[in-house]
Amino acid sequence: MDIREDDLTDPQTLELLRLHREGMLGGTPAEHAYVLDLGGLRQPGITVWTAWRDGRALGIAALKQFDATSGEIKSMRTHPAHLRQGVAARLLDHVIATARARGLRQLMLETGTAPSFDPALALYRRHGFRTGPVFADYQESPYNQFLHLALD
Repeated sequence: MDIREDDLTDPQTLELLRLHREGMLGGTPAEHAYVLDLGGLRQPGITVWTAWRDGRALGIAALKQFDATSGEIKSMRTHPAHLRQGVAARLLDHVIATARARGLRQLMLETGTAPSFDPALALYRRHGFRTGPVFADYQESPYNQFLHLALD
């Protein structure tokens, strides 16, 4: 598996983002779904990576850096054809390693509460993320939860 920074132009990457958006809106009311669109992912301070094997995009992940010490994981998604093959774990390891290399001391993320989010929640918890307070511009609701990981 090859993980590389993505410029968000490959049709396979765009398909992953479409699947991600549909998945987020399928399990959370639109007013509580904080999924970034293509323009949102192209903003300064956001780095996107995709995992590839044999010319196929397997998954995607992004890091939104808030400042010199903190960041947020965004847009984690594995293509349905590649679930349970370690794609998300490898991408998450890559994002965490990059955050540490950049000197960040904390990573955060927002995710849903519907049962469809349980596999992602289990992955984050295995990597040390713990439930924490709301952050950034998010609004707390029954449809979301907030996780934090100390990197120091």
